[in-house]
Order: sequence, then structure tokens, then C-alpha cells
Amino acid sequence: MADTTYTLPEVWKWQPGNGGKFASTNRPTAGPTHDKELPVGAHPFQLYSLATPNGVKATVMFEELLEAGHDAEYDAWLIDIGEGDQFGSGFVEVNPNSKIPALMDRSGKKLVRVFESGSILLHLADKYGAFLPASGAPRTEVLNWLFWQMGSAPFLGGGFGHFYAYAPEKYEYPIDRYAMEAKRQLDVLDRALADRTHIAGDDYSIADIAIWPWYGQLALGRIYDDAAIFLDTGSYTHLMRWAELIDERPAVQRGCMVNRSSGEPQTQLRERHDASDFDTRTQDKIGE
Repeated sequence: MADTTYTLPEVWKWQPGNGGKFASTNRPTAGPTHDKELPVGAHPFQLYSLATPNGVKATVMFEELLEAGHDAEYDAWLIDIGEGDQFGSGFVEVNPNSKIPALMDRSGKKLVRVFESGSILLHLADKYGAFLPASGAPRTEVLNWLFWQMGSAPFLGGGFGHFYAYAPEKYEYPIDRYAMEAKRQLDVLDRALADRTHIAGDDYSIADIAIWPWYGQLALGRIYDDAAIFLDTGSYTHLMRWAELIDERPAVQRGCMVNRSSGEPQTQLRERHDASDFDTRTQDKIGE
């Protein structure tokens, strides 16, 4: 049997090419790698994103605001993280952390950049007074769950998702370690949803919008290959009920299509500039 023990070097050094699926863009430094201005459309909000779970949070939020009758029109531009678009100079100006989604709010006298998906949800919720109670214990409960998601999901994505679906080789220890944590998190949600309709109570909120793209889509078998089977998500009955409930919302269905660059052509609206784009600009309609 080969010796697979890893000997730690005294000082770690980056080896280009390590990192599995995303090795071509991963690197240990920040800042832009090339000059590239971001496009700007006609609407007050300019979103630069991709339909990953974090990106879906932002597009679902915009579509929910529009569904509720708010004047929240937006342009959504696709950022191809596989090609390194997130390291262009224009994108780095909006988000120095080079992660999607990133938002430029041009609705006021001064431009406001908003990065980190949770910050985008909170910014828009406060701006429109929507999907977040104004004060008191109900507001705090929503924020409790919003920040729970921001702290927990890296263990699901960068931990379980990476080693289960993306790492160049399968290793038992990290998969077991992060599968255990993923199931613990699923149990947290299942227990919370045992006596309430939505994550933070009876009302739909930005907590649901933040958590569903990760844990709802996981439960429904839409991310990380057959991870729903591997993690036995169907056994979390309260979570499954909630995941299916959120999945039925028209704004969620539209939000999942925006900035999508994979899957069935009819589900891909790579850029969104008008509500009519859902009927006229999906990949099956434009034939590209």
C-alpha cells in the first residue's frame, strides 16, 4: 500500500494547477489580473453575477421585489468565473474579493457598491422595506438565519461540495468530515422548520432567499451531482416541505434562470435586462 501521508512543508507555497475543477482561476492573491470594464445598462441596479447558489440569492431577491410591485428593475450581466471574469479590473472595483454576486446601486445621488450576497439582500430589503421586518425580535430572527447561512454554507460548498464533487480525487476523510457537518446543518434547518412555515417564522423573508439556493436546492437534488441521495435529504421531512414550497414561487423560478450558463437551454437567461427577456431571450430562443 502506497504511503499517502502528507508531510507539511515549513512554508506553504502555491503550486499552479492544484485545486481540481477550478484550478485555472484559483490563486493565493487578490487584485485584478487584467483590465476589463464592466458593462452598464439602463436600470438603476447593475448586477454582475452567475447562477451559483450565491448568485441566485440576488436574482431571486430582485424578482421577488418586482413580483411584489416594487420599482426594482435591474440589469444582470453574466460573470464567467471559469474564465476569470471576476478578476477583471472593473469587477474588482465593485468587489475587491473577486466573488459573485456584485452590485452597483445607481439609484441615488452617489454610486453604492454592494458585495457579499448577504449584504446585497440586506441592502435591498432595507431600501424597499420588504422581506425583512423593520425592527424588534422578528427582524433579529431573520438576521440570525441570514448570518447563519453566511457562516454555514462555506462548509457545505467549499467543504462538502468541493471534496464530494469537484476535487480531482476522492478522499474518505474530508468527505466524511464535511458530510457529517452538512447533515448536521440539514438537521438544524429541519428542526427549525418543524413548527414554522418559513425559516424565520410565518412570513417569507430574506432568510429563506439566502438559505434556499444552498440547502433547498441540495434537498431537491440540484447541486453536487447525486448528493441528495448520498446525504439522504429526503429524510428531513420538514426541510423537504419547505424546499418544495419555495421552489413553487414564480419569482424563485425566474431568479434561478438569470445568469445561468448551463443546463437545459430554456432555463438559461444569460443576461437579463427586461421582464420580457424570460419569454424572448433564453438560450433556446436565441439559438446560441
